[in-house]
Amino acid sequence: MEAESKIQSVARALTIVDTLGEVRGELALNEIATRLSLAKSTVHGLISTLKDFGYIEQSEFTGKYRLGIRLFEIGHIVAQGWEVRKVAAPYIQKLLEQMFETVHLAVLDKLEVLYIDKRESGESLRIVSQVGMRLPAHCTGVGKVLMAHLPPEQRAELINKKGLPRLTKNTLTDVEALENEFTRIRTQGFAIDNEEIMDSLRCVAAPIRDQTGMVVSAISLSGPVSRLTGERFEEAIRRVTETAEEISGGLGYRSKL
Repeated sequence: MEAESKIQSVARALTIVDTLGEVRGELALNEIATRLSLAKSTVHGLISTLKDFGYIEQSEFTGKYRLGIRLFEIGHIVAQGWEVRKVAAPYIQKLLEQMFETVHLAVLDKLEVLYIDKRESGESLRIVSQVGMRLPAHCTGVGKVLMAHLPPEQRAELINKKGLPRLTKNTLTDVEALENEFTRIRTQGFAIDNEEIMDSLRCVAAPIRDQTGMVVSAISLSGPVSRLTGERFEEAIRRVTETAEEISGGLGYRSKL
């Protein structure tokens, strides 16, 4: 990155995080300032912002600073995402070759769906999505799967903070109706997005579990309503749920059934 394109305050804040990571412990304000050759007032302002976002914590006993829990959470998401992506890759490719429709792999992060893999064939419907893109959870197949398996209080927090904006005439925007949908998803083992985020688009999604049984990701198959109907849609449901089970097995999950 060219020097002129760097934002100095961001660079300094990241250097503080790196410094605390290197010492693997706590540092006082003046110690950080000395190590970075910065004024204490400058460091204090940066640390205050990092504290507000959970990236740095201050000991109530020593007054010194250490890395915050948010970094652990992000690291867990990154590690989890890469592991799921690696294990899922051959199964996603197989599903693509079976159905010739767009396949997505996603996780839930910061109350939104985050796409970590996408595969499409020449016959797939071109969907405006890409790896790294975030979308609302309540109106996507993968999002509804992930929301359905959250603890109720976390789901309520998500809805409270993000709302339930309407994207199409089919988008579920009523909390009670959405909760009924989540119950159905948990019972049947998959979710359907029936033109809820995009007109003419239908999707089926299923949960992926880790070795503890926790739902850590979701996989979906998306295509035009005109193709995903009748027996072909029933096949899509079967293949997506089977693929989710195979990926879960690759992550160490063993069903008790």
